[in-house]
Amino acid sequence: MNIKHSLKYAIQGILVFFSTERNGQIQLGIVIIISILAGILHINATEWLILILIMTMVLALEMINTAIEKLSDMVHPGRHPQIKMIKDISAGAVLLSAVASVIAGILIFLPKILKLL
Repeated sequence: MNIKHSLKYAIQGILVFFSTERNGQIQLGIVIIISILAGILHINATEWLILILIMTMVLALEMINTAIEKLSDMVHPGRHPQIKMIKDISAGAVLLSAVASVIAGILIFLPKILKLL
């Protein structure tokens, strides 16, 4: 498979994820709001880099979690303790990244917001 096909399939995956997955849509909305806030507060290049990396990490982990859940449901549609553990671990990875993103957001935005008050 050449790079053109690989990019096409990857873009299709991104579009399907954001058009069909509620959590993805919510997180994309949060990314947009955070980006607007960052622009309004004129964060510096280092802060932008941190935000971009952490927002991408959360979105990418949510996409991987979704893929794992869908694959698990195909492999074993019913309840299974091992499948539950796999899904729980995958969801835990998303939660850890989301908590880290909230902490990073507080560290970046709170001092700037407090200066405005």
